[in-house]
Amino acid sequence: MGRLSATGVKAATRPGKLGDGDGLFLVVQASGSKSWVVRVQRHGVRRDFGLGSAKKVSLKLARERAGEVRTWVEMGLDPIFERRKMLGVPSFKEAAAKVLAQHRKTWRNEKHEAQWLRTLELYVFPHFGNVAVHEITGPMIRNALAEIWLAKPETARRVRQRIGAVLDWAYASGYRDSEAPMRALSKGLPRQPRKDGHFAAMPYAKVPAFVVSLRSRESFSRLALEFAILTAARSGEVRGATWDEFDLEARLWTLPKARMKAAREHVVPLCARAVRIVERCAELRLRNAQIVFPGIRGDRPLSDMTLTKLLKEMKEPYTAHGFRSAFRDWVSEETDHPGDVAEAALAHVVANKTEAAYRRGNLLEKRRVLMDDWAAYCGGTR
Repeated sequence: MGRLSATGVKAATRPGKLGDGDGLFLVVQASGSKSWVVRVQRHGVRRDFGLGSAKKVSLKLARERAGEVRTWVEMGLDPIFERRKMLGVPSFKEAAAKVLAQHRKTWRNEKHEAQWLRTLELYVFPHFGNVAVHEITGPMIRNALAEIWLAKPETARRVRQRIGAVLDWAYASGYRDSEAPMRALSKGLPRQPRKDGHFAAMPYAKVPAFVVSLRSRESFSRLALEFAILTAARSGEVRGATWDEFDLEARLWTLPKARMKAAREHVVPLCARAVRIVERCAELRLRNAQIVFPGIRGDRPLSDMTLTKLLKEMKEPYTAHGFRSAFRDWVSEETDHPGDVAEAALAHVVANKTEAAYRRGNLLEKRRVLMDDWAAYCGGTR
């Protein structure tokens, strides 16, 4: 949320700049006039763009315009030139910039926006990025998707959905006479091969030996993967962990709802080895970085491919996410721990709404015993 308020904008009288955040400033002149400016930097070059007088442009509208300008710059477009064309029918690239700016507030993290933009840059803009949205036809979309439809089926489906979102926005905005012709595309594209949809999981019987091998060397990626195994957490939750989420004295890791798939807070009880891993990361902490498991740049998390690369280097045909399945199988086949405790440990949402309404506790103490047993198993003892 921005730092300024509508009341504060109206009351501002002292000459100078008042920052709202994300490069948006309210500029107050000595004469008393007020205007909006957004500051954007790309490839080391900083530019300021005027967004209009504060008398005519509200704080809400200034934030929306600033979002559009930032998105244009990220796409390599000239905001000044694009603003001049705003009254005309936008190109697909311009419409995509508006859709991204409008959705920015609804996405949980910047990664999703980056993925949106990256896939459009790679697979759509080269085909019809500069074509006006009302001129884009089904065959154009089909030709763009055909190049990746079989080679990258999951990516192709996401690209199709994102093209549809942009064209649906154009239709709703009055720039197209019809909705996106997405349904007819399936008739012009070959059937994609079916997959079972499951992540490749290491059999739980192999996990103890793998953990021993994992500890043979030390790196942030190895520490992160072992921590993910011991906590049965998703790799993204581990890679994004920050120091303020941990209470090592209480042996607890509290993940805010903004970082959880189910959008609700999740508390993870930590076994002794998991606590030691966090303590070791504290010993290796660089420049007061907030990330517990940093990547090459100390202020950024490990990339989503780092753990996959580590598993390949160790000649294991499995995924990091698959260790959650290994944990669940171990609970079912080797222990007497209740299934609902295991599901709570995995932060799974209770499917039955009636049952979910009555089960409001987090089963923390039962999960603590479960995770200690899992750690003992992974460490080679039963």
